[in-house]
Amino acid sequence: INMATNLALSDDLINEAMKLSGAKSKKDAVTIALEEFVRMKKRQRISKFAGKIEFDTTYDYKKNRSR
Repeated sequence: INMATNLALSDDLINEAMKLSGAKSKKDAVTIALEEFVRMKKRQRISKFAGKIEFDTTYDYKKNRSR
């Protein structure tokens, strides 16, 4: 879904984002920034489980496969 949105963005910030990302347009820079933000937040959410999940070292994934 694409939606037209008007945003008041800092010219300095958007220009720096375009330069750093290689984006050719403001829209591309914002899209890249939002995609990176979403990836970062997902990684942070997953990292909360670090050290909290125990793995069964005897589990045989090949044995439990079925076609």
